[in-house]
Amino acid sequence: MTELIRFIIDPATRDLHADNERLRQAGPLVPVTAEGVDAWAATRYATLLTVLTHPDMTRDIRYWDPAERDSAPPGTAIARIVTDISMLNADGEDHRRLRGPLAAGFSPRRIAQLRPKIAAITAELIDRLAELPPDEPVDLRRHFAYPLPREVISEMIGIPRAHQDRLHELTDAVAQVSSDLEDSPQVRGDLHGLLHQIIEERRRTPGEDLISDLIALREEDGGRLSESELFATIDLLFIAGHVTTVNLITNAIGALLNEPGQLDLLRSGRCPFSAAVEETLRWDSPIAYFPFRYATRDVEIDGVHLRAGEAVLACFASAGRDPDQYGPDAGRFDIARPPAAHLAFGHGPHFCLGAPLARAEAEVALQALFAAFPDIRAAARPEELCPLDTLLGNSTRSMPVILGPRAR
Repeated sequence: MTELIRFIIDPATRDLHADNERLRQAGPLVPVTAEGVDAWAATRYATLLTVLTHPDMTRDIRYWDPAERDSAPPGTAIARIVTDISMLNADGEDHRRLRGPLAAGFSPRRIAQLRPKIAAITAELIDRLAELPPDEPVDLRRHFAYPLPREVISEMIGIPRAHQDRLHELTDAVAQVSSDLEDSPQVRGDLHGLLHQIIEERRRTPGEDLISDLIALREEDGGRLSESELFATIDLLFIAGHVTTVNLITNAIGALLNEPGQLDLLRSGRCPFSAAVEETLRWDSPIAYFPFRYATRDVEIDGVHLRAGEAVLACFASAGRDPDQYGPDAGRFDIARPPAAHLAFGHGPHFCLGAPLARAEAEVALQALFAAFPDIRAAARPEELCPLDTLLGNSTRSMPVILGPRAR
């Protein structure tokens, strides 16, 4: 049997999109090694859509080939994701059981009710930015794109004010926006310890928030949600509820400031800010790669034979620039292009629960930012910015700009 030639997925790559172009050219399903794990990479839009919806593909880790699972290196981003016991890796009835209690909290109607709160937090951040020297570089990832979704999700799920500063300090490190703390197993352990403490405090003094609702569900119907599932769900809500939106807002700011003519389309009213959000999601997905789907039996997808137990890596950033789906100019950022579906939030039963929230936060943030600072400009070229050195996230570690004077 001929041994497969595997592409190495480099989390520290300087050019994710060039890497993805090579993967797409290699085929729809390409053998790769990511963080020491062998898998198939779904590189093209149609292939990824098939993988996300195929009845013989699952997120349930029990279907992963035991030998591959046991040989996977510990402590990696992949290891953290695939061993999560929240709804993230559940399918079928288990997925419905874990996701169902959260659906109302993230419904479009609930998010519409949250927009005034999102706008108020955004206005506070704009006020803080306006106090900075207008002609000196400011990092909008750290001072704007990151604190907005972090503050919103903290309020939404019920993080007590007394713990928010410490919790935010720890998540700053995990999200790579901290100049004081580096992401480490110790930091993640402290973060989990603090979340456990918050859960216990909410158990004693419940409020009108998602943590209290989940605790009540656990205590009223102990068979519906185990204690470990309770923690995993709250951990997922907090981390996933803001980290990817940071990337979305950061990437959108960078695209609008660096791609000629795009900001003019917004300011003239020819395109809505929602178009800028959707085009960013397609063109520069906040998620680069996401593990895993597993074949529950031998199956053929796009001419590639997958054996039962083999893992497939979802290449969201690659699918968003697939010329077969978006045409020969798929690599160009253009908010005026006709609306087109994208997979940045996934598809099917695992479609991102927080998609309406992320869209609302990004629209509010971008509109307020560019209205407040009409002379804003990039303070560094895109190629000068350091990308996130992570398999999962697709963004830059900073977004330096010159704000200019605030609009009167």
